[in-house]
Amino acid sequence: MAVPYPSSSSSRSHPFLSHVYHTSFHHHHHHNHPSLVLFWCLVFSLLSPLALSSSSSSSSSSSDSSSSSSSHISLGIGETEGTKHDLHQAILRDEAVARLHELGQVSDAATHLERTFMSPASIRAIPLIRGWMEDAGLSTWVDYMGNVHGRVEPKNGSSQALLIGSHMDTVIDAGKYDGSLGIISAISALKVLKIDGRLGELKRPVEVIAFSDEEGVRFQSTFLGSAALAGIMPVSRLEVTDKSGISVQDALKENSIDITDENLMQLKYDPASVWGYVEVHIEQGPVLEWVGYPLGVVKGIAGQTRLKVTVKGSQGHAGTVPMSMRQDPMTGAAELIVLLESVCKNPKDYLSCNVQCNEDTVESLANSLVCTVGEISTWPSASNVIPGQDARLFSMTYQLGCTRYVTKDRFCAPLNESTMQTQ
Repeated sequence: MAVPYPSSSSSRSHPFLSHVYHTSFHHHHHHNHPSLVLFWCLVFSLLSPLALSSSSSSSSSSSDSSSSSSSHISLGIGETEGTKHDLHQAILRDEAVARLHELGQVSDAATHLERTFMSPASIRAIPLIRGWMEDAGLSTWVDYMGNVHGRVEPKNGSSQALLIGSHMDTVIDAGKYDGSLGIISAISALKVLKIDGRLGELKRPVEVIAFSDEEGVRFQSTFLGSAALAGIMPVSRLEVTDKSGISVQDALKENSIDITDENLMQLKYDPASVWGYVEVHIEQGPVLEWVGYPLGVVKGIAGQTRLKVTVKGSQGHAGTVPMSMRQDPMTGAAELIVLLESVCKNPKDYLSCNVQCNEDTVESLANSLVCTVGEISTWPSASNVIPGQDARLFSMTYQLGCTRYVTKDRFCAPLNESTMQTQ
């Protein structure tokens, strides 16, 4: 199994990280346990090199490990490698899968998974995640942006910490593995180290973070949690409101988190204190399944641009205005949607390079660019009325990085948006 390698590039909203790891995992079926074991073993293999090798004479487990929620699982002197394998399987597979299902039930909707920033479901998820972190031997806290932290400090080690985590918020009608997989897998790996008696022997601090917001569903402003820790979130974003007129600051205060301009700035992590960042994430697409690989190592992270386009026309009666005299913004919007799809399917027909790029870059873009129109609304939105005031399109375009599959050596270079220009 390949282990992700350090990269000098940043991941998501973490420009202060010197080493960034990101893995993508494909899940065929909800109960495909062998693939899940492969996945969590990857995280465990990332943590294992950080632990000081223990001598065979100190193989007995610490007495406090029996006080965890899995106290029926013991690891003591004389236990075989098979017993250890069963132990690791019980935690990395069985318990982790159960926790994924449990967290997947924490939702604001009865018929689907929906857990947005500072919603009631998000608030219910916080003590659940903290409890799992504490079960793994971590000290926990919730910061001023609602991020949940769990950290272990080594007895004698570096001051630079390895950060591991993902987001605990979801989109509307989400999959239960999105975000939760990266949080729970990290906790499970650390729990194994705890039960093995090696958690205190790490060479550096390890901190698991469940970010309060990545998706940006509620406030249409992504990465609130990680942007605050990276120190790149402007204070003005606290005043952004949701559809109900509630601001980010108000949402936090409603849940007893008294965020201010001053303590927002205090959330920023000192770059010198961070050794690296690891995030394991389910692949939200069909590529790994299509190529037949269970695991991939991500070379680049998707860059996302959201556009709000307004198309204005002339309102009229749908039954009496002749087609030749109509100015229908809905049909104009439909043409734009089709054009957008064409641009993303065949970007070489619409894009050209300047001196900073070459044909390989254009070819790479042709294989990675995707565009989506996810929402459209009209006024007055009636079947017998030609829309008139406006037609709104909410579009998202992604410039994808490339995935290096675990059995492949080929990968393409991350794209630089500044090297591309439209014709």
